[in-house]
Amino acid sequence: MKTIKGPALFLAQFAGDDAPFDSWDSITKWAADCGYKGVQVPSWDGRFFDLEKAAESKAYCDDFKGQAAANGIAVTELSSHLQGQLVAVHPAYDAAFDGFAAPHVQGNPKARQEWAVDQVKKALTASMNLGIGAHATFSGALAWPYVYPWPQRPAGLIETAFDELAARWLPILNHAEDCGVDVCYEIHPGEDLHDGVTYEMFLERTGNHDRACMLYDPSHYVLQCLDYLDNLEIYKDRIRMFHVKDAEFNPTGRQGVYSGYQPWVDRAGRFRSLGDGQVDFAAIFSKMAANNFDGWAVVEWECAIKHPEDGAREGAQFVKDHIIRVTERAFDDFADGGADEAANRKMLGIDQ
Repeated sequence: MKTIKGPALFLAQFAGDDAPFDSWDSITKWAADCGYKGVQVPSWDGRFFDLEKAAESKAYCDDFKGQAAANGIAVTELSSHLQGQLVAVHPAYDAAFDGFAAPHVQGNPKARQEWAVDQVKKALTASMNLGIGAHATFSGALAWPYVYPWPQRPAGLIETAFDELAARWLPILNHAEDCGVDVCYEIHPGEDLHDGVTYEMFLERTGNHDRACMLYDPSHYVLQCLDYLDNLEIYKDRIRMFHVKDAEFNPTGRQGVYSGYQPWVDRAGRFRSLGDGQVDFAAIFSKMAANNFDGWAVVEWECAIKHPEDGAREGAQFVKDHIIRVTERAFDDFADGGADEAANRKMLGIDQ
């Protein structure tokens, strides 16, 4: 068994234009002050990370890590969620997602997709330069508008979508192999990879690519009414990253999983700060330890109610309290009477 590293914090929800969230030095000092040992870095945020330089220069990456280390913080992973989303976009979402892209490719879906692929590849190269072996991203989605089969889906529609999705990602996965970095897809509603079945459909089409791995986030499974503990057991050999995020699902006679287009605070299913939701993290951390997961426990703060800075500070302590320092010996070693093959055979009544 292995002990999980942490706590760490995903910075995407905290980066901003005001101190201490507007520079690499100040945000890492703030994270350390909250009790974190590491941070997961959104690769698109130029306020504290230059993706182009990181992909080109190991010296830049060494300086980037060094400044964080001086503040008591490790760089746990890079994220390309926004760029990964743009690897595959159904036309219905063109306008909604266009703002994720660089201005020079906005309004041009083909150029935007090519830009996104290049961005994810650069993020993988940057991860290699940082000495990091796992990378967080989204799969994007071509089939999501058809998630509910009404009207009846034409035969082959979903198969074609997943064939194309795999074709778009295979060159990226092959680049990840060259870099020695796992691509960890966050299994997430809105993505074509939104549960175990869709992940397996994709995995099959990539030839079970060794680098096509998973980011485990139980909050997204609570909102789908999916068994998140069983999921953890099924995919333990593919899970390379862990977002510690809480959620609750409280259906009523008026709304359920779809939540009637309500804002987050009024939805039956909503994300919560750690400890305020329904996720059984004691069971999750126990399974993680038993499954030899030795990555980082990364807090992703999202809550419709609590202030983010309160959630961040509480989250650091929450993870500290849940990390299990695994034992190096069995609890009943005191009763070990010693044995050898002859003694074992005697105990079993063999050769008597």
